[in-house]
Amino acid sequence: MKRRILGGTGISVSEFALGTMMFGHFGNKDHDESVRIIHRALDAGINFVDTADVYSAGESEEIVGKALKGRRDEVVLATKAGLPFDEEANHGGGSRRWLVRQVDDSLRRLGTDHIDLYQIHRPDPRTDVDETLSALTDLVRAGKVLAVGSSTFPADQIVEAQWTSERRGHVRFRTEQPPYSILARGVEAAVLPTAQRYGMGVLTWGPLSAGWLSGRYTRAADIDLTSQGRAGAERHKFDPSLPENARKLQAVGDLSKLAEETGLPLSHLALGFVLAHPAVTSVILGPRTMEQLDGLLTGAGTVLAGDVLDRIDEIVPPGTDLNPADNYYVPPALADSALRRR
Repeated sequence: MKRRILGGTGISVSEFALGTMMFGHFGNKDHDESVRIIHRALDAGINFVDTADVYSAGESEEIVGKALKGRRDEVVLATKAGLPFDEEANHGGGSRRWLVRQVDDSLRRLGTDHIDLYQIHRPDPRTDVDETLSALTDLVRAGKVLAVGSSTFPADQIVEAQWTSERRGHVRFRTEQPPYSILARGVEAAVLPTAQRYGMGVLTWGPLSAGWLSGRYTRAADIDLTSQGRAGAERHKFDPSLPENARKLQAVGDLSKLAEETGLPLSHLALGFVLAHPAVTSVILGPRTMEQLDGLLTGAGTVLAGDVLDRIDEIVPPGTDLNPADNYYVPPALADSALRRR
């Protein structure tokens, strides 16, 4: 497994990271199997594990903690905070009150005395970024956190956070974790170039675009909108009758033909594409089963030739999100009509 340096931190991380969102009641409910999957990833050379406090309401962090007993020093451990836990308004966001509480809860669940990378899961329009960065700075000085990052931040808020850190003397975001796949290329326009300008490490998530690039969907009939999985839960991202998803289905068909021509599984074509971008440090894999992990690990080292990347550009133009919902971030002014009216 190849290694890369994570932004300006000096930390060496594998080019694939293990994402653990699918461990716990949200995905794989079997703790012992989930631990075995984590161990399999570590044995394959992955040294970067990413989780979040909100994944299965903390259960994912507990599973990671079990898996890392006796192996903690091998691993660069990342977690996130900020997404709401419940309907209580103060149980989420980037306030000092919430972060100070959550970092201790995460440390307890993970069974460790420090977090290598602590990330703000989404921008919080209610909290001044100066307040968030001030709290994170104190957590770094306390030794509970070694480096901090952002996740799914638009380019303008990445810039604001960097400016605030410089102006106020706070620690700065060393990483950004955006969604990035062949079907969701919007971050190429501004987020990835901005991260490069500030020397930030980039951990991408969703390289298979919620399963669209796994080879599972070849025709509209393959998409079960009544399922208990993502297709049922996020119909607006899967319903093939919607023009945005019809475009995705057409692109998947064209990409499947390209993958066959190049002698690669579609999933490996998808991973090779993300790894090819010079801004990307590590690609997060989010398996639910051992079989899924093994299938993805065989794609390690896939390098796409320039002509293949050119063909991908023809199928999905650079900087394009075929379905804007796959961006996973909606600016408050678009989500709340009250912010657009006097």
